Amino acid sequence: MSSKEFEVNGTDYRIVITDQVIGHVNNLKNLYNAAYEDPESFEDVSAEISNTINEIASTVEPDAEDSDLDGLIQEIIKAVDSKAEEIEKELEGKETSGKKSKSKK
Repeated sequence: MSSKEFEVNGTDYRIVITDQVIGHVNNLKNLYNAAYEDPESFEDVSAEISNTINEIASTVEPDAEDSDLDGLIQEIIKAVDSKAEEIEKELEGKETSGKKSKSKK
């Protein structure tokens, strides 16, 4: 878990990036992709997109203003993507060092 702070429209927000938040963000990205790939399905997934955005926004402090939701969600997606890249690099580093130590034996 890590905490991320950012500013949207002059308001400072804070979120703790938990597994649940990561899951919601990944779900939201999948829903966006589905709507993009099949615009006719947008109506079907729009309610789910809205619910997922509200789930994510509910984890932010202070409570998000409706006018900040778009920018807020964009910042949270960036934060989650950045965290995922950080974890991936850590894992790659461990695999590389693990392989090196095994080859020395």
